[in-house]
Amino acid sequence: MSKKKEWGFNTKAIHLGRTVDKRFGSIFTPIFMEDAFLNPNKTEGVVVDPLSNEEYIYTRYGNPTITACEKTIAGLEGGQAALVFSSGMAAISATLYSLLKKGDHIISLRDLYGQTYSLLKNELPRFGVDVSFVSANNIESVPSLIKPNTKAIYVESITNPILRVVDVEYLGRIATQHSIKLIVDSTFATPYNQNPLKLGAHIVIHSATKYLNGYNDLMAGAVVSDRDTILGIRDQRIKTGGSIDPIGAYLLMRGIKTLGLRVERQNATATKLAAWLEENPYVKRVYYPGLKSHPDHHIAKRVLRGYGGVVSFEIQGGDDVANKFVDSLELGIKAPSLGGVQTLVTVPRETSHHPRTGVTEEELHTLGINPGLIRVAVGIEDLEDLIHDFDDAFKTTFR
Repeated sequence: MSKKKEWGFNTKAIHLGRTVDKRFGSIFTPIFMEDAFLNPNKTEGVVVDPLSNEEYIYTRYGNPTITACEKTIAGLEGGQAALVFSSGMAAISATLYSLLKKGDHIISLRDLYGQTYSLLKNELPRFGVDVSFVSANNIESVPSLIKPNTKAIYVESITNPILRVVDVEYLGRIATQHSIKLIVDSTFATPYNQNPLKLGAHIVIHSATKYLNGYNDLMAGAVVSDRDTILGIRDQRIKTGGSIDPIGAYLLMRGIKTLGLRVERQNATATKLAAWLEENPYVKRVYYPGLKSHPDHHIAKRVLRGYGGVVSFEIQGGDDVANKFVDSLELGIKAPSLGGVQTLVTVPRETSHHPRTGVTEEELHTLGINPGLIRVAVGIEDLEDLIHDFDDAFKTTFR
């Protein structure tokens, strides 16, 4: 940070965590490909791992390239420390297994990514953890679910794929009053649009595969919190082996440098695309927090700086028609991810919320994930080209 002022978001994204080797004149953090490091290292002034305050010993424990990436993400979220993982699910799993033990209780949002929901619904109970689910429609009931053994509340700040917006400020106050931790998966929001720690959350999680990387060529996860919490999660990462590799950390830092530019563009494009879709006669309903018709628009205006790059909508005719529409797109690519520079379009009932994820038809109905739902993860293409592509697909589907 400058001694004169705090840097802006894009400056932070470019310069935070940067580790250079002045002997070679490098201007970007090198890739330290070692699996093991000289240990003990008696070199005067040897660089140490800031999390352990010890010399680097083994990359599963820590690595200078990974450290640089973690410093960058911690700075963007306003946290004391961060950890980077091999995937978003590795980050989620390590966090929950670090915080919870047999006999503990966690309250979770029901509106979650399918695999996260399955982990909470099916896996944690096998280890003696009690889980209570709450709908995004009923967040105010959270205080009534708190028990003496409740350790955490888990939510997505913008849910997948209906894009409900959770009142992180409200839940942060509840969690603090009861001395429990609020865990927020902020993948859809990104640090550009929201900093949950500043709103009262205690832990922030990202599937860094998505917006943080931004190029659909890397899997990664990240967790940000206070130093003590991160040290506990780090111990889980060491034991379970969910560490990212140095090349992955290097690529993630590369992607983060353009995060602000990409998300700003995606915010603007998604807002206009959502408004255009809302006027289309073949669309039953559009889900986007930036629309006044969205049930959480009033919350989104308060807890988000931007409404995000994902738009979901229900098309007339159900899943068969939805698939025909997606297959008719030229620019929109049918693929189950989001947050990259290219627009990806998917039918959630066949991907993130397919029955293989453990979500039943009854649960899909409860979540509002109806037949014909399409999720659009907007890229950075020109808006006019995307609208033309979507218009052609509608004409092909319904001619």
